[in-house]
Amino acid sequence: MKWSVFSNQFPVLKPFKGSLRCAAQFLLFTFTFLLITAFTFPPTYKIGKLKYAGGGDWYANRTALPNLVAFCNKNIATNFAAEEGIVEVGSAELYNYPFVYMTGHGNVTFNAQEVANLRKYLIGGGFLHIDDNYGLDKFIRPQMKKVFPELEFVELPANHKIYHQKFKFSNGLPKIHEHDNKRPQGFALIYKGRVVCYYSYECDLGNGWEDYGTYPSDTQESRNNALKMGANLIQYALTN
Repeated sequence: MKWSVFSNQFPVLKPFKGSLRCAAQFLLFTFTFLLITAFTFPPTYKIGKLKYAGGGDWYANRTALPNLVAFCNKNIATNFAAEEGIVEVGSAELYNYPFVYMTGHGNVTFNAQEVANLRKYLIGGGFLHIDDNYGLDKFIRPQMKKVFPELEFVELPANHKIYHQKFKFSNGLPKIHEHDNKRPQGFALIYKGRVVCYYSYECDLGNGWEDYGTYPSDTQESRNNALKMGANLIQYALTN
């Protein structure tokens, strides 16, 4: 599965072999076309927010994804629609989203059909970012084990490519929001050499993506780090 959500992905032009006048006209036409499409080409995809059963607050961090989308469209040349897309685990619509975000504090349950659908989506090229909003860990691990019974979450080292995309995080996942004075950890499910699911634990990236001031204790620096790390996740997911 290939995703084309970068706004600057245009065909490479081959050398023109006509007259100088024709070449000039061709280049003028091409420039005009690119100028028009740069401002009028519609957004190609949305980022999905995963709606799940079990009673947990899947809808948490309401301003997070719109802010992350705006940051990515500005800084890594993506062309995502401004609004998030709500998608259920078992829905066929899942395949319309190159990147799906999951958050919450409480219980999560996947039924058999949802397990099969999520596995097929991830194996087929999709990417799931699970963001522990505090309290999600004990619920999500058993559910993801149903999706990939043959895999274990592994902590990614600080030199992994996911931390060295547009923005560099030499120490790995940054700490954004404090809960239990534990260090932040980034775990992954790796299927046939590809990270299909990234799980940010004791970090709370989504809190950092929300409108500044939502959490008075969070600094502008931590918010910037959260947005940069989120952009890295999206850039990695779309290019690997």
